[in-house]
Amino acid sequence: MSEKLNETSPETVEAETTELTETAEETKVAESTEIAEETKEAELTETAEETAEEKQLTAPSLEEVEHELNIEKKKSRQNKIFKRIAFILIVVAAVAVIMAVLVTPVLQVSGNSMTDTLQDGDVIVTLKDSKFETGDVVAFYYNNAIMVKRVIATAGDWVDIDEDGTVYINNVELDEPYITEKALGECNIDLPYQVPEGKIFVMGDHRATSIDSRNTAVGCVNIDDVSGKLIFRVWPLSGFGIIK
Repeated sequence: MSEKLNETSPETVEAETTELTETAEETKVAESTEIAEETKEAELTETAEETAEEKQLTAPSLEEVEHELNIEKKKSRQNKIFKRIAFILIVVAAVAVIMAVLVTPVLQVSGNSMTDTLQDGDVIVTLKDSKFETGDVVAFYYNNAIMVKRVIATAGDWVDIDEDGTVYINNVELDEPYITEKALGECNIDLPYQVPEGKIFVMGDHRATSIDSRNTAVGCVNIDDVSGKLIFRVWPLSGFGIIK
């Protein structure tokens, strides 16, 4: 028997080769597409995981939120308290300035003409007034300075002082428990002396050294020049109290 050989024509071989090539290319494309999709899916998954982690890291807990709110509330309360305190201090300072200028000036004693009642360096609160009587301790302006003396007589009174320093007002001896030693002092006025209208006759408690209304260098004090009546000593603390 004779065997028949399968012979393939060149056209058939070429067609089969082309078909195999196209199939191989399609397979590569499919594989590439599948790999790309898998890669994209992996990237998306990784991105989602990172986003979830970020959300987990940045999202505060309820306790943290409450803590932050408490801190803000505390800051707000502190700011309100600070503003309130600042306002109170400003008001107090303003009132103190007004009182110091208009109502109760504070002054410091300089010199020893009022010892033993007042000492050099004493800090005194004064009260503005226009009515004075014998025994009041007053501060008044004299040559651009402030002097402190005691009122001995007022307008219309007759003042007389004998050689040992005893003072008489309208022929009546003046009771002076605030002095420790009498003295005529630096007296160059004619006695007895009548106090002019609108003025007061003043003397220092330390009679031997005080320059006051007994001397024409000072004379009687115009009431308009009186800055205030001394009422209270605030310093030193050992002398804290009302001035008599």
